[in-house]
Amino acid sequence: MDTTDRTTNRPADRAFASLVAEGAAVPTAGWDFSWFEGRATEQRPSWGYARSAAERLARATAALDIQTGGGEVLDFALGRIPAGHLPTLLAATEGWPPNLARATGLLAPRGVVVVAAGEDDPLPFADGSFDLVLSRHPVQPHWDEIARVLRPGGTYFAQHVGPSSAYELVEHFLGPRTADSRGVRDPERERAGAEAAGLEVVGLTAERLRMEFHDIAAVVHFLRKVIWMVPGFTVAAYEPQLRALHARIEADGPFVAHSTRHLFDIRKPEPGREERDPGGGAQGR
Repeated sequence: MDTTDRTTNRPADRAFASLVAEGAAVPTAGWDFSWFEGRATEQRPSWGYARSAAERLARATAALDIQTGGGEVLDFALGRIPAGHLPTLLAATEGWPPNLARATGLLAPRGVVVVAAGEDDPLPFADGSFDLVLSRHPVQPHWDEIARVLRPGGTYFAQHVGPSSAYELVEHFLGPRTADSRGVRDPERERAGAEAAGLEVVGLTAERLRMEFHDIAAVVHFLRKVIWMVPGFTVAAYEPQLRALHARIEADGPFVAHSTRHLFDIRKPEPGREERDPGGGAQGR
């Protein structure tokens, strides 16, 4: 008898405990998601953030990447820029020690100064230091600090996690969320915050994207890596929900959720002048 599950392409009787242990053992440092290949998928936004960031970097003179994680996205972007077109000043911030060490090792050879700064800390740079500030999936944008370190005419170009991202998965573990909880990271709220800090929103695009989890190991690793989804997640604390979800995946195939992402192109106005920022273009496509 063929006992292969055609959805996961692994033996159908593979033990729950073995899968959970596998997901719990994978290191979580950095933003490299290659381990998920064949086990989970997430549709990517149409705008291609890292490629667009590379185009912005090639036209900037001083650039900062906020909450760089392990530095993988910035490293990819810098690797696409021809020699001689890099910004003169390159800096990045990161607050989690394992990611800080990883980012330093990866980005220092590219001339990036990686500075320790927590997500709630003031940015450790002088006013008007940068003409380009980047960020991919910041926990929370601190608009006053972003505005402070940008030069007049400079750009904040970033991909943010949107509201109710992967909430099908979140609600499996935590139950139904309130309307206020679902509204966290609403792009229009963030637009209002940016404008209150004196910034001009040149472009804002949002998309809802399909995610699939093919086994419970992928779920465990995802929740350990993206820690704000289910705060305080541990296998022991959520074993009943994990068992139920494992059974569901085994019976019905991949668990489907949806992420939300939005792309900001924001400019710090330059008093008395109307010229565009060094990045150029509202959507960076």
